[in-house]
Amino acid sequence: MASPSGKNSIALVFLAAAMVVSCSTTQNSQTTPSDSSLTSAPGSNSAEPVLTPLTAATLAAPIPVTATDGEVHLAYELFLTNTLAQPLTLRSIEPVSNGVPLQSSISDGLLPWIRVFGATRPTETLGPGQSALAWIDVTVPSSSEVPEVVEHRISVAVATPNPPLLPAEMTEIVARTTVSTQSAVVIDPPLNGENWLNGNGCCGLTAHRGAVSPLNGQLFAPERFAIDYVQLTSEGKMFNGDRTSVNSYPYYGSDVFAVAEGKIVSMVNDLPEQTPGADPVGLTLDQFGGNHVVQDLGNGRYAFYAHLQRGSIPLEVGDNLTVGQSLGKLGNSGNTDAPHLHFHIMDGPDPLASNGLPFEIRSFDLTNRIMNQDNLDSVTDSGAAAQFATGVDTGRRSNQMPLTLDVMTYDVVQQGS
Repeated sequence: MASPSGKNSIALVFLAAAMVVSCSTTQNSQTTPSDSSLTSAPGSNSAEPVLTPLTAATLAAPIPVTATDGEVHLAYELFLTNTLAQPLTLRSIEPVSNGVPLQSSISDGLLPWIRVFGATRPTETLGPGQSALAWIDVTVPSSSEVPEVVEHRISVAVATPNPPLLPAEMTEIVARTTVSTQSAVVIDPPLNGENWLNGNGCCGLTAHRGAVSPLNGQLFAPERFAIDYVQLTSEGKMFNGDRTSVNSYPYYGSDVFAVAEGKIVSMVNDLPEQTPGADPVGLTLDQFGGNHVVQDLGNGRYAFYAHLQRGSIPLEVGDNLTVGQSLGKLGNSGNTDAPHLHFHIMDGPDPLASNGLPFEIRSFDLTNRIMNQDNLDSVTDSGAAAQFATGVDTGRRSNQMPLTLDVMTYDVVQQGS
């Protein structure tokens, strides 16, 4: 679970020279590359085998979700491995369907979307036997244009060519993946009121999307679609006064609401509040979510509400929540450096050892969008006022997923009202 600054996240991120701590579905069988992906080189549609020194597979089949930009997103990850005994450099990645590009080739801007395991600095070069992750976000204009199958045209260069089998540069077609026919779950909002900012959501490579963790011998991406919610004041600020006091954040203590019906399967309610403005230290894995609730939504989907105030959950494991029922107060417990609600949907009851699933919010108003990540960092770190992008198509939205930097108004019909 990352704070809106994107510096923390609940999962362990194994992306660079060391394992980096980061804030925190498809079924768990999809947490490792699928067999269809592993065997899907160019030869998958051909009788002739083709040498592919770079192997690739998706961590999980992408599930389409409609977002506030009006596009349908397929957000997923590729697990890449250099099988050579020499370095191999990535030149471009291009998702295709039936040989037709689904988007422009990622080449000049490739580096931010690649993380090489064990690398001490950002690089597009995989050493002998080295693996990497690539984050992909394919968008199409409508659900009718979602492809059934996605393949990936990847161009690579080798350090020491050996033609004809191993030319200096080559293009592979790998990671043939069937797009999931599963739909994004539709939920109600977990918060009520104006100016709720999505400080760390899909689909850029935020701390949440980057939080792919090696757990129990597998790679999991629980925060693929996770949101960190903070509330801006009418002046566009996140806090007033002392950044290190939770009382400087006007939204601290806001009610958090159940997004759907379902039973509580686990919860924590006794962890202390953290001091804002600093990264917590000494946390165990089970403390990263702080005080939290995990709710079974049915059909293999679980909702995770994290960083709640200590002692604010008036419920017990086994209680059945109804839509709009208050389940606790927004707090600052666990792996967090500022009060916020971390929320995501996952394919299992464990907030870490699970895969993130897309969700769409039934009804809300998109009111603004923060100009860029640099401005958001100023808002979270120094208390500056938000600057908003121009030309944003604001207004009422139905069945859409908020994107990172979106600002929204939510209307929760509270239980008993």
